[in-house]
Amino acid sequence: MSGLLDGKTILVTGIITDASIAFHAAAIAQEQGAKVIITGISERLRLIDRIAKRLPKEVPPAIGLDVTSDEDLRKLPDEIRRLAPEGLDGVLHSIAFAPKTLMGPDALPFLDGPSADAAKSFEISAWSYAALARAVLPVMNERGSIVGMDFDPRTAMPYYNWMGVAKAALESVNRYVAREVGYAKKIRSNLIAAGPVKTLAAKAIAGTATDDAKQLKQLDTYWDGASPIGWDGGAEVVGKSIVALLSDWLPATTGSIIYVDGGASHNTWFPENAPLD
Repeated sequence: MSGLLDGKTILVTGIITDASIAFHAAAIAQEQGAKVIITGISERLRLIDRIAKRLPKEVPPAIGLDVTSDEDLRKLPDEIRRLAPEGLDGVLHSIAFAPKTLMGPDALPFLDGPSADAAKSFEISAWSYAALARAVLPVMNERGSIVGMDFDPRTAMPYYNWMGVAKAALESVNRYVAREVGYAKKIRSNLIAAGPVKTLAAKAIAGTATDDAKQLKQLDTYWDGASPIGWDGGAEVVGKSIVALLSDWLPATTGSIIYVDGGASHNTWFPENAPLD
């Protein structure tokens, strides 16, 4: 039986642990027939390579990539050519960061967020999507696919603060990237807006161990209730949707946001005993 990504080569960024959305996306991509190449920031490469050994198939050692480094971005096409002379068919951008001053229960009040920290959050979480697209464009095959990770920023989410602003910027960046790469090589660019998933990012928002974070538990409870089909916070379901976007099965979808959140973002849930007046 053929897989959705048979014969395709996919670049995956953002693997930190085997609970990462990026890890699950890489694993499912391999199961669907893809050759996977991974990246990581230089100081974590040994750790990322150890984690990558848990993938279903072996991958080459991770490429060092700091998306804020012009040098790393300049070298990236040659690194990809070395590992994949056939070129890339897809890219997953699963990178975001905000300093503790801007996100989590210990963050400063929103209006007091330092400008330098906000700029860093924007650079890593939004600007880097365009920077990565620019870097890989020379080695991407026509009609490929770029996918980024979003978290619905249409409402002001407790503790998310300036990361929500960065995600709103990412949504705009995605639309412009879709124009550029589409006209250049018919490449698609889309975002996955996932529901809350139990990852290190969730831990950063909650501020304590994920399982013990009262705020995160409240969010999970709300999300599951607001979802007409339920939401269990699993990264695998998000990974499957990423792979679908990387495949050829959404050939006319670009510049879009695909919500993979159980429908909670588009539904209002009132707890059973909540007053409605």
